Amino acid sequence: MRPGWGRTALAVGAAATAAVLTLSGGSLVQQAVALTVPPSAAPLQPAAEGPAGALAVSVLSSRPDTVMGGTALVRVELPAPVEPHEVRLEADGTDVTDVLRPVHLPGSDHVLEGLVEDLPEGQTSLVASLADGDENRDAPEPAGVVVTNHPRSGPVFAGPHQDPFVCQTEDFELAWGGRLGAPLDDDCSVETVVGYVYRTTGGAFAPLPEGGRLPSDVARTTTSSGEEVPYTVRVETGTVNRAVYETAVLHDPRDPEPDPWTAPDGWNRRLVYKFGGGCPGGWFVQGDRTAGVVDHGMLSQGYAVASASLNVFGQNCDDLLAAETMNAVKERFVLAHGVPDHTLGWGASGGAYQSHQIADNYPGLLDGIVVSQSYPDVGFATVPAVTDALLLRSYAEAHPDALSREQQRAVSGFGTWEGIGAMADAAARIDPRGVCPAALPAEERYHPEDNPGGARCDVFSHARNVYGTDPETGLPRRPLDNVGVQYGLSALVEGVIDVDQFLHLNEYVGGFDHDGGLAPERTPGDPDAIRAAYDSGRLLHTGGGLADIPIVDHRPYQDDAAGGDIHMRYHSFSTRDRLLAANGTADNHVMLTEAHYGNVFSADQPVAGRALTELDSWVTAAAELTRTDPGGAPIDHLRRSRPEWLADSCWIGDERVVSPQLPLPEGHGDSCADAFPTYGSPRTAAGGPLASDVVKCRLTGFDEDTYPVEFDEEQAERAQEVFAEGVCDWSEPGQGQRPPKGPWQSF
Repeated sequence: MRPGWGRTALAVGAAATAAVLTLSGGSLVQQAVALTVPPSAAPLQPAAEGPAGALAVSVLSSRPDTVMGGTALVRVELPAPVEPHEVRLEADGTDVTDVLRPVHLPGSDHVLEGLVEDLPEGQTSLVASLADGDENRDAPEPAGVVVTNHPRSGPVFAGPHQDPFVCQTEDFELAWGGRLGAPLDDDCSVETVVGYVYRTTGGAFAPLPEGGRLPSDVARTTTSSGEEVPYTVRVETGTVNRAVYETAVLHDPRDPEPDPWTAPDGWNRRLVYKFGGGCPGGWFVQGDRTAGVVDHGMLSQGYAVASASLNVFGQNCDDLLAAETMNAVKERFVLAHGVPDHTLGWGASGGAYQSHQIADNYPGLLDGIVVSQSYPDVGFATVPAVTDALLLRSYAEAHPDALSREQQRAVSGFGTWEGIGAMADAAARIDPRGVCPAALPAEERYHPEDNPGGARCDVFSHARNVYGTDPETGLPRRPLDNVGVQYGLSALVEGVIDVDQFLHLNEYVGGFDHDGGLAPERTPGDPDAIRAAYDSGRLLHTGGGLADIPIVDHRPYQDDAAGGDIHMRYHSFSTRDRLLAANGTADNHVMLTEAHYGNVFSADQPVAGRALTELDSWVTAAAELTRTDPGGAPIDHLRRSRPEWLADSCWIGDERVVSPQLPLPEGHGDSCADAFPTYGSPRTAAGGPLASDVVKCRLTGFDEDTYPVEFDEEQAERAQEVFAEGVCDWSEPGQGQRPPKGPWQSF
């Protein structure tokens, strides 16, 4: 059992199915948007279960409480013998029945669906009932759902908008040429535009000329569902939640415009949501790019592709706002195209942060994910590692004769000495003046003397909706803590450094002040921020939605990069360890490791591309088991349906080695572990868990008798002074460590 979390089945819709429904003497050909299994757009709140013969109303385009922009795709399910023309739908008492249309779903009774528009902001009750009663039969009771509509610009659940916020629609390049144009309001809104590109027979994308004719050099493609279609791509671009979004899908412009009941022939009914990387500089701007939706490896197979500027972490380093944005963009897609069979997440580095945390904290938005260069989260997998690296580098610079390069490397836990510098540079993300985006005017930026109330360009200021601010100082609360950490403990135990070096390092390693500058004292984490980190899921727990979906972790190996690199392999094992701790299993987690090269994480590359199609098969098969075995546990469905190809593996040269992936030291002698050795971080080298899931450790008094090395009397006394507050007891959970409060939290 996973405390604090509700259980949900893997949700999925099904391929569109054409059928003939007789209504009032006429034949209407309609297309279904989903099967009877709740669609992936709204798996947490399907139509309420009632007695047999009851009406049911549900929202398909989003959760009922997260509608944005005044429009919702609604379904009314009718029990036999009720006929469609007998049903009445009201929105707060206003008759909106005329928006409904009959849809046939295999295996179900009649269903009506429609777009209810012009919903006011706030709550609206949608109620379905029989328009005219029949005295000779028992009429079903009315049924309804409460819809909460929010402004199209948000916010919904991520909390108050950030200010300042720089619009960048004028810088946004459209896929077919030109720019999006000036914003229409202070929320950076623009009118939605649609354009087309096509794939040439020469293997490039080009704008599709207007006029209704297809150029002679239009390529053709065969999708994963077996449809051969012209390779022409409909790209929709607009704004929602103050982000620029893009969606792309194969569509012949000579055919009718798509809608929720008329899907393009080339769409395979799957949506891939792409998340972009980065972090430093990801604040106070709308962003001038998405993660890229004109993606040959995806579109050529029939996948629809979506992304948004606030789902690029280099433009928005906040997984909570990223989740809200993805929720909004997916709603836009469903309103335009219908409910996808399932939605797959795709992202590297900062895109992996988003995939993990959105899947876990906002279950139902993603049905499976492929991540690359992954970390569990930004705040507790990355930030402690990069800030510790900065402390170690600064210590070495201040005390150049204290430790050799090899001793520094051993203390860091990294595979190379150069890794210290690469990681230390990445610590700029905690400095409010470290990396401000170029689009943010200089006069609006924080300066301690000249503009103390200015915009602070750091991760903690960007997350103040979760962590809050100190009422006395107005500064953002920080869950950053290194009190009691014994830097270099493993190096001491292994004899790489001696006791005096160990004590000197820990005496002078220091911490950070509130402006991210070096300080002589250790950094105590703010208790309120630490509680919020656990309660909100900002520290990835993995016991929410992530426990019930497939996770494919693609690792292009960079631990041995010549200049060091922050994308270290141990982060993949951190996620797996968290899955094991939260759920007792990691059977839904697959690791694929290969050498790093340019464009390695692309859907048209051998390993990453195959991972996407195999994930698609996995999600599809698991969804079928959910439909046929609704009482089974999601993890059991995932075990039974996992494709054979999706097994822990590494590629050594051209040879694939299928073998459970193991970290060191367990992996010694294993060919994958030897070819792609896993190291660690300063915290793991200080005895901390590989899971990197402790924000603030529990402290215990220093006791020299517990160490396998000898402290003389003077060294023992000095150690008591160096660790006056105690040392980390990693055998215990962290202070305040607990599961999140639950999914779909609002702030």
